[in-house]
Formats: sequence, structure tokens, C-alpha cells
Amino acid sequence: MTSDLIAKVEQKQLKTNKPQFDIGDTVDVHVKIVEGEKERVQVFNGTIIARKGTGINETFTVRRMVGSEGVERIFPTHSPNVIKVDVKRSGYTRRSKLYFLRQRTGKAVRLREVWTGKAAKKKTK
Repeated sequence: MTSDLIAKVEQKQLKTNKPQFDIGDTVDVHVKIVEGEKERVQVFNGTIIARKGTGINETFTVRRMVGSEGVERIFPTHSPNVIKVDVKRSGYTRRSKLYFLRQRTGKAVRLREVWTGKAAKKKTK
């Protein structure tokens, strides 16, 4: 009974247009930042290294390099503060968690790109 009630309340909070992205994608995450009375949108760009959870508890982890330091940020998928997620490029991965990228630096962090669109269709024909 209580789990049905919780599911019904959570259903109202879920986003209807959930962003479509995958592990290994390089994305721009537009996040609403509130500073006192002012609101602004900040863009955090990086590679998605993990997704976990389901429903209202679903999160994804984005990693980027700032200087020589790695910065990771965990975003709730259904948060009202996550305005949109733009996929810039898709990376080919064989794993669901890319934690091995934490030990890599420089060009070794890059993933092989998955080609989509007109160029990929011409190559497959």
C-alpha cells in the first residue's frame, strides 16, 4: 500500500521529456544556479561516466578536466534545476561505468567516437 502511494507521488515529479543520452557521451548540462535573488544558467560540459538509480532517484555522473584536475559532478536526471542536456558527441564504450577514466590524463581520456547521421549511413551502405 505505502509503496503504491510513494510511486503515485513520485510519478508527478518525473520529467516527461527525459533527456536521451548514454554512457560515454560528451554533453553540455545546463544547470540553474540560484545566488541570492538572482538566477542564472551555468553550463557544465564533460563525459558521462556513470548512470545509476531508477525513477525519481536516477542520477548521472559527468566528468571533465579543468587544468590538470578532474572534476566530477552528479546530477539528478529529474531535477527541476537541470534545464537541458545537449549531446555533443557519442563515445563507443563496452562498459556501463567508466571509472577507469579517473586514472587517465591527456589524450588517453578520449573515447572512440560513434558516428551517427549522414556520414555514418554512407559508410554502412
